[in-house]
Amino acid sequence: MGTDAVREDAADAADGSGDRRREQRGWYFYDWACSVYSTSVLTVFLGPYLTSVAESAADGRGYVHPLGVPVRAGSFFAYSVSLSVIVAVLVMPLVGAAADRSGRKKPLLGAAAYTGAAATTAMFFLGGDRYLLGGALLVVANAAQSVAMMLYNSYLPQIAPPEERDAVSSRGWAFGYASGSLVLVANLVLYTAHDSFGLSEGEAVRVCLASAGLWWGAFALIPLRRLRDRRAPARQASAPGFRQLAATVRDMRRRPLTLAFLLAYLIYNDGIQTVISQASVYGSRELGLGQSTLITAILLVQVLAVAGALALGALARRHGAKRTILGSLAAWTLTLVAAYFLPAGAPFWFFVLAAGIGLVLGGSQALSRSLFSHLVPPGKEAEYFSAYEMSDRGMSWLGPLLFGLTYQLTGSYRDAIISLVAFFVIGFALLARVPVARAIRDAGNPVPERI
Repeated sequence: MGTDAVREDAADAADGSGDRRREQRGWYFYDWACSVYSTSVLTVFLGPYLTSVAESAADGRGYVHPLGVPVRAGSFFAYSVSLSVIVAVLVMPLVGAAADRSGRKKPLLGAAAYTGAAATTAMFFLGGDRYLLGGALLVVANAAQSVAMMLYNSYLPQIAPPEERDAVSSRGWAFGYASGSLVLVANLVLYTAHDSFGLSEGEAVRVCLASAGLWWGAFALIPLRRLRDRRAPARQASAPGFRQLAATVRDMRRRPLTLAFLLAYLIYNDGIQTVISQASVYGSRELGLGQSTLITAILLVQVLAVAGALALGALARRHGAKRTILGSLAAWTLTLVAAYFLPAGAPFWFFVLAAGIGLVLGGSQALSRSLFSHLVPPGKEAEYFSAYEMSDRGMSWLGPLLFGLTYQLTGSYRDAIISLVAFFVIGFALLARVPVARAIRDAGNPVPERI
């Protein structure tokens, strides 16, 4: 084992930039592969379609009864998303511990990716009143996607030196948005012209869902061929996932300002993720908009998210990341208030809403990640970002749960969407109270000129 480690270290030292670039390009392609699931499946097609399937199986009062529990059909998708996140949080530390002990991330990444891709492809069989099948496939696919993304992100420090990391990470993010946009265009053509292809509307949706799984599986081959495993240091391999997470949290407690920022981020990011996952349900069920309108709106979000990230990045250079994030949270709040008052059957105003979401989406998340990086003690980057990922997934069930409960109690998607304002208002208040300059000094890092 010692000889193998020495040989691997020598190989790493001898690695030329060409080999590193090749591995980086392979890494980008996992984002290219899996982003179509987040965009086409989770954001656009599955919510409205699974809701319609649940409604067709509902009783006279509009309820379905999974495992004997009465659930309003319109809340079933949101509850399924919440359950998938809970499953992911339970599985991630176990998979992470296995990856650390063995140093073999690639087989685990492949297993998670192909589990998710297979579940997504199987959504082709989601028809009639098979809402339980749809919920089960959603839980499996979404949990597998979360586990795979955890493993995918953990490759970044290994394939890019510190001076390249920002650029490599940004390119992967851009690959994902480009892939999502490309497949959505194809979906829009298929859906709007489904009669020309000899398909019903429901069959066209099922083809779009299944094609995302096939795309995911096909392009996942590229990173699985190009990425390589590296033997984990013994000290990393000795700690089980939950114990390591607990140790990191204990270390964070000695830096309460870092924890304060993390809490603020987890709350407002939960609001962001819930808006993304529930927007198509709101557009279709409350506003009465067609699937082609929803796809076009999501395309608009995808394109403007890149422009918005660049614009908010420029604002951060002038006014500091904290002020810019606070401004974006105010914009999110105004966007949700506007969504509450949107007239039904008015695509133009829904496109205006989509433009507003796109302009704040990428930037608020990108700046939050960069600001958090200043609050991480030197030498503990991977440890802290691992807890960041775990905590992020652990909180992101609250938004869909609140959305689903609000709809279940009121029967109004307008009330459900406006309830999400609470996440942005509370997140704004908590972030405003964090003295980030002092938090950066407490973490042992130099304070940038503008922060």
